[in-house]
Amino acid sequence: MAFGWLHNLHKSDEQSAYEEVTNVSPENHEHKAKLSHELIAGAAAYEAAKKYEEHCAANGKPSSHAKAKELIAAFSGAFVDRMIETKGLDAIDKAKAKHAAKKRAEEQSDEVLVEQYA
Repeated sequence: MAFGWLHNLHKSDEQSAYEEVTNVSPENHEHKAKLSHELIAGAAAYEAAKKYEEHCAANGKPSSHAKAKELIAAFSGAFVDRMIETKGLDAIDKAKAKHAAKKRAEEQSDEVLVEQYA
């Protein structure tokens, strides 16, 4: 069941960021420097959209707009945690990336969620 958010991100900056971040080898120090918190945030927004649509397909739409936003923030944060651990970035990068990722995922999801819960 597609809800439109992920479809809208197809061939977007977020999808490009997702592909770049997930394809960086943790041993490649040259690429680590390129993994800015904004790039990770874009990738996390894309991952949050994917996980949200998977969750809705498996469990149905969350009962409220607030619960949907909570899920999206959790999916985004989990992606950042996984990327920080596997790509070897420091705690400051992690904090910046998590903050930026949550903000970006919420901003992008607001329009879709408002339509769903109106």
